[in-house]
Amino acid sequence: MLFKKSFAQETVNGVQMGNGTVAFKSVKLNVHCFFVDGVLIDTGAKSLEKLFVPFFKQMDIEKVVMTHFHEDHTGCAAYLQKEHQLPLFMKNTMIEYCKKKADYPLYRQLFWGKRRPFHASPIGDTFQSANATWSVIETPGHAIDHLAFLNQETGQLFTGDLYCQEKTKVVLREESIPVIIASLARVLTYDFDDVFCNHAGHLSNGRTALRNKLDYLLDIQGNILKLYDEGKTPEAINNELFPRKYPITFFSAGEWDSIHIIRSIIKQETLVS
Repeated sequence: MLFKKSFAQETVNGVQMGNGTVAFKSVKLNVHCFFVDGVLIDTGAKSLEKLFVPFFKQMDIEKVVMTHFHEDHTGCAAYLQKEHQLPLFMKNTMIEYCKKKADYPLYRQLFWGKRRPFHASPIGDTFQSANATWSVIETPGHAIDHLAFLNQETGQLFTGDLYCQEKTKVVLREESIPVIIASLARVLTYDFDDVFCNHAGHLSNGRTALRNKLDYLLDIQGNILKLYDEGKTPEAINNELFPRKYPITFFSAGEWDSIHIIRSIIKQETLVS
């Protein structure tokens, strides 16, 4: 299989950004990591390690913090720990999982590589960098251990995979739209300016972007519950609201699908009622 890989870097408002991309036919995936004030935020994917390593070597990294355990965010963690003896930090929920060999579907291994085991420490509610105190904000929904990081000195917010894009069309099977809605509402209570997303990159109007995504998901949630109350099945609702089928749905054998949006919303509504 011929995978095309590329890497680009830029600096925005003092944040050095590395962006790796993997493409196969019509499926193109990318992931960023960020460096600021001695802190590396996420590590990129194992499959892109050779492209990320020169980026890492340019930086005077003091610690690594990770937004969540997914392999495109932790793929180079073992390299950074072994070769640079860097301390790694993440939410404690998935620390034991990350100490073991990676276990996720083949298509993800083909795109992102097979993450090697690493040993991280619990991150706590805040952490320090050279010139700032950072808030650690719990933002589950995309992943059970998902975090966002806010630099209290600069007002820069690093949101991992909380945003990605405004109008979500497909999600992972285990994602929960109602929990993501709550996480978006939570981060919007904080005082921040710039937003850095691990897939969309720098969002110049970050607060507006997050608010727009929240409004979109609330609207989708309302439409889904209305149609469900009318007696329509999740499959019928999916066909009506998300008629387009994306290549990632077929490539992932349904692990990414719009039907998971509908089911997570109905599931939460059933639990509440």
